[in-house]
Amino acid sequence: MKRVIIVHGWDGYPAEGIFPYLKKELENRGYEVQTPFMPNPLEPTVNEWVSFLDKIVDQPDTNTILFGHSIGSQTILRYLETLPENSKIGGAVLLAPWVNLTDNAFEDEQDKTIAKPWLNTPLDWNKIKTHTDNFTAIFSDNDSLVPISDSKIFKNKLNAKIIIEHNKGHFSGSDEITELSAALESILEISK
Repeated sequence: MKRVIIVHGWDGYPAEGIFPYLKKELENRGYEVQTPFMPNPLEPTVNEWVSFLDKIVDQPDTNTILFGHSIGSQTILRYLETLPENSKIGGAVLLAPWVNLTDNAFEDEQDKTIAKPWLNTPLDWNKIKTHTDNFTAIFSDNDSLVPISDSKIFKNKLNAKIIIEHNKGHFSGSDEITELSAALESILEISK
């Protein structure tokens, strides 16, 4: 059975934004869908989130599709770095993924402190790519937190399929985006 694990973002939760829509649509198509509540979402740390995702995934295989939003996408990439050499997943769909953030992402110095390890710890792109050939990265042309130029990084480093949505902000609950056909279609495409 195909399985999708949805990883929410910083200050997010499993019932935010498009996650209920994705869960319902995928379950209606026979997928097993997990939407874990990530630990300490107000102060996410790399080690805590990656180890939590590792426990949720348990046995990664080609029937496993990972879907992440924002820092959830970072978590997925950093999780893939930790997998044994021969481990494979079916693919990853990354919504508003980033390696850089705009100044708008930080309300205060504490936010900068929280983000610093995520921003400053380099990703091992080559190791990440060994665990799947199927990456899709979805960006919005008016995301005030993630620079659209990051789309080129995901294209160049992961050979990700890039989708640019119009006027969807950061795809957060506060952006009032509750459905996103591009996200659903990307998961379905990867899991064929």
